[in-house]
Amino acid sequence: MRSYRQYCGLARGLDLIGDRWVLLIVRELLPGPRRYNELLHGLPGIATNLLAERLRFMEDGGIVRREADDRYALTDRGQGLRDVVNAIGRWAFPLMGEMADDETFRSHWIAYPIGAMFPGRDGARPELTIEVRTGGEPMTVRSSDGRVTVERGQAEAPDLVLTGSPDAVVGLFAQRISLEEARARGVAITGDARPLRKLRPR
Repeated sequence: MRSYRQYCGLARGLDLIGDRWVLLIVRELLPGPRRYNELLHGLPGIATNLLAERLRFMEDGGIVRREADDRYALTDRGQGLRDVVNAIGRWAFPLMGEMADDETFRSHWIAYPIGAMFPGRDGARPELTIEVRTGGEPMTVRSSDGRVTVERGQAEAPDLVLTGSPDAVVGLFAQRISLEEARARGVAITGDARPLRKLRPR
C-alpha cells in the first residue's frame, strides 16, 4: 500500500487504515472472530483475492491476527478502532436516507445506525425488546437500564417485531417517518410500537 510519507499521526494512521475495505473488514471483526467465508459474506462486492491481500496487510500492520482455528480476529490494536468506526457511523448517520436499488444490506449492519441514534445512557428510556427482521437473520434491539444495544438472533419474548426494508425500519427508529408511513412502505409491525417514540433518538 502506498504511504503518504508524512510525519503526522493522522497520515501514519491512514497509511494503515485508509485503504478501501480496511475499515469495513474491521467493522465485520468488531463483534468477534470470523472465518474467511463469513468475511466474504459480510463484505459484498469485494473480490476474494483483494480480501486476502487486505487481511495480509492488516496482519502485517498488527491490526488482525489468525486464531488457531483459522478464524480472523482483531488484535488489541485493532480493537482500538472501535471508537473510530463508531464515530464515523455517527458522523455519517444523516446520510442514511432511502436505500438505493443497487445497494446491498446485511442484517447486522443495523447496529451502526442504532448506535448513532441511541448513544450512551438515558434514564428516561423504557425497558423494551424489539426484534428486527430486515435481512437474512433477525436482530434484537434491547433498551435496558437506559442503554440501547443490538444483538444477533431472535428475541426470546419481544415486545415488538418490525419486519421490512432496512431504510424504512431505520426511519421508524429515527422518527423520520410515522407508523402509518412505515406501514405504507411495507413494514409489518407486530406489537405496540408506541414505546418506540420514548427511546428518544439523538
